Amino acid sequence: MDVKTAFLNGNLKECVFTEQPEGYVVKGEEKKVCKLKKALYGLKQAPRAWYSRIEGYFVTHGFKKCTYEHTLFTKISKDERIIICLYVDDLIIASDSMSSLKTFKDLTKREFEMTDMGTLHYFLGMEVTFNNGNIILSQHQYAKGLLDRFNMSNCTTLSTPMEYGLRLSKQDMDDDVDSNLYRRLVGSLMYLTNTRPDIMFAVNKISQFMEQPKRSHWEAGKRILRYIKGTLNQGLVYSKGGKGTLTGFSDSDYAGNIDDSKSTSGYVFQLGTGTIAWQSKKQKVVALSSTEAEYIALSMAGCQALWLKGILEELQEGVKGQ
Repeated sequence: MDVKTAFLNGNLKECVFTEQPEGYVVKGEEKKVCKLKKALYGLKQAPRAWYSRIEGYFVTHGFKKCTYEHTLFTKISKDERIIICLYVDDLIIASDSMSSLKTFKDLTKREFEMTDMGTLHYFLGMEVTFNNGNIILSQHQYAKGLLDRFNMSNCTTLSTPMEYGLRLSKQDMDDDVDSNLYRRLVGSLMYLTNTRPDIMFAVNKISQFMEQPKRSHWEAGKRILRYIKGTLNQGLVYSKGGKGTLTGFSDSDYAGNIDDSKSTSGYVFQLGTGTIAWQSKKQKVVALSSTEAEYIALSMAGCQALWLKGILEELQEGVKGQ
């Protein structure tokens, strides 16, 4: 569901005054100002005021705000389960009862002016499809647009996103490339990692050279595009059923950065057969041994595991961890 003019629904707690808008100045009272009763677009308080309003509405109707993720709301009982994910003015609603879902949507429409977008198929550039009981999450159209934007639609494909053993450096003697173009490439690829954990490590590597990119860094980025060209239809598949076990893996490359000898940490978590969380990040300190680098990576993965475990417990999934 989509809330129309969401920020206009927020109630202000502070006293905010504004000049009379052009064309609406009252004659004889030109020096007076207007006191705002509700939020307007452009106010710094508007997002907070809107979130407070929608949160209060959910709590009033029996929802509980998730302790670990403040944009996630749940209403769980013996007869029904409703889960709401809020992103600014967009709501994703999931329920095991169609009647409860319809009742909630009707109540919400009375409170806010909303558009019912129907079954979830597209959200924030991500495509959602349903096939034989499976939920498939992908960014096929976004990836095609990305290839067109960088003139790589007809490029030759490659089987890996990064050359094995490649060591990039800020001190490369290659020619400089357009930094703005390079940053656009990295930013676009970073957004694609929302559904493509297979390119996470490679994108993290090239993102470390945005200040002064060289030809070698640009070629590494183009290699990722060639890999994407050959894997356009890939995405994440979530199958119904299976063992509800949360399984995590972590790893690190010891002293992988040749400029400062820092390592890169990485982790991936799966719930049942579907991947639900992943990250690749350069470590903040220089590890003195491969064991220390692995412990740092494991610590980062452990924090993520606790966060995921807390959310899943509040969703009452009874998930086991490994």
